Amino acid sequence: MLDRSGLGRALTPLTGGHGLVLTLHSVAPMSPCDAFAPNRHLRVAPDFLDRTIDQIRASGIELVSLEEAVARGIEGRDGGGRRFAALTFDDGYRDNLIHAWPVLKRQGVPFTIFVTSGFVDRTAEIWWEALARIVASADSIEVPVGSGMRRFPAETTAEKRHVFCHVLHWFTRELGEDSQRLELRRLAERHGLDLVALADELILTWDELRELSRDPLFTVGAHTHDHFALARLTRERMRADIGRGLERLKEELDVSPRFFAYPYGYEAAVNIEAHDVVREMGFRAAVTTRPGVLSGREDRFALPRVSLNGYFQNAAVVSQFLTGAPFPLYNLMRRVRDVINPHPACG
Repeated sequence: MLDRSGLGRALTPLTGGHGLVLTLHSVAPMSPCDAFAPNRHLRVAPDFLDRTIDQIRASGIELVSLEEAVARGIEGRDGGGRRFAALTFDDGYRDNLIHAWPVLKRQGVPFTIFVTSGFVDRTAEIWWEALARIVASADSIEVPVGSGMRRFPAETTAEKRHVFCHVLHWFTRELGEDSQRLELRRLAERHGLDLVALADELILTWDELRELSRDPLFTVGAHTHDHFALARLTRERMRADIGRGLERLKEELDVSPRFFAYPYGYEAAVNIEAHDVVREMGFRAAVTTRPGVLSGREDRFALPRVSLNGYFQNAAVVSQFLTGAPFPLYNLMRRVRDVINPHPACG
């Protein structure tokens, strides 16, 4: 509606802010035959990234580093009146090196990767990818329901989607962070998934990060060590997880990141106490995954970002993201939804 009516473009002076920070995760060719792909939203194709960079520039928006975006959007640095966009990548997927970096180098685009150091060390589990692999290869999955155990069939695509949804709800709503990882290791052992081999496949190594670090376009950001939802930890454990991540980045890359991304980044995973801890630890700014633009009024330790994800790989959607018009309505509708049904059931 916003695109076809032209309303989004008309609203840009009111909704566009100074600019925006874009979130990506995995960048790799898509597999159209993969019917069961519950993490599809975390992956975009390299050609979509390439086209989106062209589209951003064609719209008159300048692509800048995250440091420049914060300086202009929050600290008031003069950018000559031009709106800006900054590209950020979460977690440290290896395909950022293989598929995204060649595009970014050719286009001359600055970028930040928020590195989860435990993933790189192969000591923390990239659990959402592991769950997808487990469900994809299983004929059935046994998980707790109420006070007992229930075996869910997982032979058809529909069954796999249902059981993945159920386990995802269990992991993110019912289990604590430590219990979540214990249950993942139990499922992985039962279904023959090598979690270290999965990280070797999906996540950058320290040597690969050192290779990226030689490129002046690249900036390292902090993303904790174990990728825990900080709001589900004590204050002491928040500091420990963030601090361990900083230690490993300093030891391996000799960097002290100035910018932080909250794991998951949505409201249930980030609370005021997490903001306070990040502020106390000396970061210049921190980003969430709450959608929105930078207008200069945001808390620098709870900055919004806009997700470029696998569900919306088309120019019409990107054009509306760039206007900022969808986000006030989206955030309002999400707040209403969370009040009405804070724990939606799996379909």
